[in-house]
Amino acid sequence: MDRLIYTALTSMNASMDRQRAVANNLANASTPGFRGEVFAVTSATLKDGSIEARALARGQVRGADMVAARVRPTGQPLDLAVQGEALIAFQNPAGGFDGAEVYSRRGDLRVSSSGVLENGEGLAVLGVGGGPITVPQGFAIAIAEDGSVLATDPAAPQVAAELVDQIKLVSPQGSRLTKGIDSFLKVPGANGIDGVLPPDPTARVTSGSLEDSNVETAETLVQMIDAQRAFEQRAKIIKTARDLDEASSRLMSMR
Repeated sequence: MDRLIYTALTSMNASMDRQRAVANNLANASTPGFRGEVFAVTSATLKDGSIEARALARGQVRGADMVAARVRPTGQPLDLAVQGEALIAFQNPAGGFDGAEVYSRRGDLRVSSSGVLENGEGLAVLGVGGGPITVPQGFAIAIAEDGSVLATDPAAPQVAAELVDQIKLVSPQGSRLTKGIDSFLKVPGANGIDGVLPPDPTARVTSGSLEDSNVETAETLVQMIDAQRAFEQRAKIIKTARDLDEASSRLMSMR
């Protein structure tokens, strides 16, 4: 009975975590470049010597669905759609150590009031040197296919555009990316410090376009209903276990 209750209880917790992941996917169904979270439940058996004490269920976000989504033209010069499997490097908002990076395909870029190039989420875009890209105020900004950031002075349009920096584009191939509750793609490293991917010189972007989220709304709604029903089923198991325990107590009292 003890094993049954603990298994059902941990399964309920896993179902709740799954609902959170599905809800996050649904909330980002219209976020440019968003990659859906992949949730998985695994079993974990606790043992005391050679005796199995109880079996638990663990559920957590295992990674991201990296399937490409539809690319649509926007006509905005700072909008980027990353080609292939490449990712854009952004400064980790949580900080923690110099050079911390997170990765995303969200390319709705803009220039902040301080001149820092950032995306619609407010993450600073990193250059190949590892630092945030800062552009001169009042200049017209364009982005080349290789991620080069070019600035042109509107007062002197005849002057060739100035190379400000180059966006750090990385390749996830050969690397194990993780996606946590903060929705950022990271490279797990030692001692809890996230790793850093090197620039990929072959990566390319398409300016004036954005990649949509790869979350399918209808499928995600079905997953939400399935997670809710799974939670209800586990709750019924606990109720059944209680009823069986009470029935056993009544039988024992009749002796």
